[in-house]
Amino acid sequence: MKSTNSQDNGALITPSVHLEFIQNQAGLPDNAGLEEIEAYHRALFLHHHARDLETYEQQRRIHEDRLGHLEGRLKDIHGKLSGIEKLVPVAVNGEPDIKPTAPWNIWDRLMFGLSAVGILVLLAFGVLNISFNLLESGLITFVQNPIRSYFWAALLPIGALGVKIGWDFIQKPRARDIYLWCCLIAGVAGVVVWLAAYSTVYPTLSKTTTEHLASLSVFDQPSANDGFLRGTTAGGAKVVDAMIVAAQAVAEIFLSAALGIYMTIVYARHRPVVLAGNPLFTQLDEERRILEENVARERLSLAEARGNQNRLENQLAALVAYARSLFQKETALRQDQSQQKRILLDQISEQLRTQLKTFENGANDRSIPLTNGK
Repeated sequence: MKSTNSQDNGALITPSVHLEFIQNQAGLPDNAGLEEIEAYHRALFLHHHARDLETYEQQRRIHEDRLGHLEGRLKDIHGKLSGIEKLVPVAVNGEPDIKPTAPWNIWDRLMFGLSAVGILVLLAFGVLNISFNLLESGLITFVQNPIRSYFWAALLPIGALGVKIGWDFIQKPRARDIYLWCCLIAGVAGVVVWLAAYSTVYPTLSKTTTEHLASLSVFDQPSANDGFLRGTTAGGAKVVDAMIVAAQAVAEIFLSAALGIYMTIVYARHRPVVLAGNPLFTQLDEERRILEENVARERLSLAEARGNQNRLENQLAALVAYARSLFQKETALRQDQSQQKRILLDQISEQLRTQLKTFENGANDRSIPLTNGK
């Protein structure tokens, strides 16, 4: 019958030590009993845990291979990153922006602020002026929906912005200079035309109400001031009014764009040198981060596989050691019992010898007087 030891030392190890086999081996005269005990319990343990032990060993090898591959890739990426700059200069006008700029001074600050104020004033004046003209025109669409006049007037800042964007797309410095001068000339020309057209109608605007009433007549009176500017357009508007509005719009658009270009040039003189992230470095750094996370996971998985394998191996070693200790204990106990039996037999034989000697001596003592009596 199979018996197992229920000692506390082997309670957590499956299977337990086979005490009956140990006792049988201890009773044999062969000295190879210890090796048989170890081989038997090792085989018994592997019978229960061989699949788990092999699984953990294969998992350990897989994770070691993966970890070696990932660490090799990570080492290569670190080597590549060491030769790449993290930040690179920004390209401005087709050239790297690595030259230091001059610090801001009072004059540039003043001109920059005045240009900003000029742009705001021009655009605000233009939007309000055109929107009011549209509202006073009497057109039904603007009378019923006044907000539409402001939407129409919003074309002025959008046009100025479009002219400024056109300058930004030009790469050659000489072409940029020509573009700026054209904008400036167009704006100044608009101002001149606006002043000339406005001066022709100013005398009429400067008359008092009495003078206007005195000049009224029911008869057609020829005027010496009739000419091109006094005519009307196909829509019935005066040519001079159309020229004033058009010149004003042109002046506001191109002068605002010219001032915006000037602000950009002033800022470019003093803007700080900016370094941007290197796309190659960023991509490799992202790959490095992902590889480091994978390496960390593989290390944890490898540690878990090694731990499970070592746990089973330690259980096997503990089981074999415990079985060996029980065998040695059983052997020592049997030897002690044999020695005690031998000592007991020696004592019994010694007592028998003593009793025999005593009996022989007594017999001799009784035989001596009989002999003398003859």
